[in-house]
Amino acid sequence: MDKKLLRIVDANYNRTKEALRVCEDITRFLLDDVILTKKFKSARHKVTEIIKKSPVGYEKVVLERQSAKDVGKDLDLKKRKGIEGLLLSNIQRAKESLRVLEEIYKTLDQKISGQFKNIRFSVYSLEKSAVKKIKKYDSVRKS
Repeated sequence: MDKKLLRIVDANYNRTKEALRVCEDITRFLLDDVILTKKFKSARHKVTEIIKKSPVGYEKVVLERQSAKDVGKDLDLKKRKGIEGLLLSNIQRAKESLRVLEEIYKTLDQKISGQFKNIRFSVYSLEKSAVKKIKKYDSVRKS
């Protein structure tokens, strides 16, 4: 496998896990929603399971990491608009990075590609539930 593809996998694996963790912590500590928390955590753990069991494997992916040389590491400097903006931007980040993993794995393993697609669609459902919950949180907090 092309080592540069491994870097794409690594970046998007990390991006997915980080974004899902932010969502998990917001639903856990701010929204006190045990169901959403468990679902975000489950999605995060499924991503790790898939990467570890993939033909490429976690170790090969990590060994190709070049974070010090990453030309895009300083590009995401947007200010977030409150907790709702933080949650929504991280859900979007997770969906986008899952899509990249899905597409890359179409060239490597169709089954794994489908697993990333399934997680992406589960995040779409989580997004809907989280938006409803964060709207309630914001309205209570502002009153």
